[in-house]
Amino acid sequence: MDFDLTDEQRLIRDTAREFTDNEIVPRARDNDRNAHFDLELVGKMAAQGYLGAIVPREYGGAGLDYISYGLVVEQVGRGCSSMRTVVSVQTSLVCSAILKWGSEEQKQTYLPKLTSGEWLGCFGLTEPDTGSDAANQKTRAKKTESGWSISGSKMFISLGSHAKVALIFAQTDPALGYRGLACFLVDTSHPGYTAQEIHHKLGLRGSDTAELALDEVEVPDGAMLGGIGDGFKVAMSALDSGRFSVASGCVGVMQGCVDACVAYAKEREQFGKPIGSFQLVQAMIADMIVDMEAARGLAWRAGVLKDQGKPSTTETSIAKLFATEAAVRSANTAIQVHGGSGYVDDHPVERYFRDVRVTTLYEGTSQIQKLIIGRAATGINALT
Repeated sequence: MDFDLTDEQRLIRDTAREFTDNEIVPRARDNDRNAHFDLELVGKMAAQGYLGAIVPREYGGAGLDYISYGLVVEQVGRGCSSMRTVVSVQTSLVCSAILKWGSEEQKQTYLPKLTSGEWLGCFGLTEPDTGSDAANQKTRAKKTESGWSISGSKMFISLGSHAKVALIFAQTDPALGYRGLACFLVDTSHPGYTAQEIHHKLGLRGSDTAELALDEVEVPDGAMLGGIGDGFKVAMSALDSGRFSVASGCVGVMQGCVDACVAYAKEREQFGKPIGSFQLVQAMIADMIVDMEAARGLAWRAGVLKDQGKPSTTETSIAKLFATEAAVRSANTAIQVHGGSGYVDDHPVERYFRDVRVTTLYEGTSQIQKLIIGRAATGINALT
């Protein structure tokens, strides 16, 4: 594996770093304090091409490879995980699903609006009683003369309150199990569709998280993404891209933790000298750096495989598992380096700690990632 970035990739990374420092970082603390979903900032990210980074230019995207996409997400994640979530959901969960499974008409209809930021999209998979058991959908889709009628509810849906289009996963025939699952592109303005914002989150307070309710929402036949029985595959392929994005974003959080700790350790004095001169403080920073570099290497490996068109599910799960757990460790350690100052939001490490905790939960918990890795090693599916 070649760890040297191309000139173009370095330019993409440096541009994303500059954008993050100039536009995202100055707003991050206030958006978090006020639980403000910053649509103006979302628009600025869209103008940079970040909401459709891996979508081909013919559909309005930036046409980036996965390594470049990971570099962008890393920088955005370093600045604000709430904004990184917007990029991940819009690009990996929504756009990548339409790109892979959509008809040409669906691609032409939805992707230009999503990549430009004119529309936001959401990924309606999780339900109040369905988390890790993604195939066990309670949402139902009944066939009608003109299309389908969808009823059910979804929980913890990022961008759900602001989405113009929702990818809704529903069971068309419970007797078929996962073979009856389908994914529908649902216009959120249709009668029967409602979204309720979820408040009082531990972290990601600057992002939009919602509960969705669908009461006999009518959609045409042309709203189905793929066919009946493809719903589970649509979900898994989108999550495979999303997990790469989460892993890369967590590398950014770790970089933020290291940067903050190095700066603080140089300026904070105790016993007449900077705390950075103490061996135990240096040891904590060194542990964070090792975790960060290991996570970055695992994410890049998954990205290279994706760019080569090779299977990467296991490698992506490895990257997601390690990066998310390591980011939690790093954020915790960063607070320790800052001492009492790290417990308030004068420094970003307090927000890093709260924001990063959810990454071990969404898009497949750490335990689910271990089962995916274990299945690849043994050939035995522990979930069946």
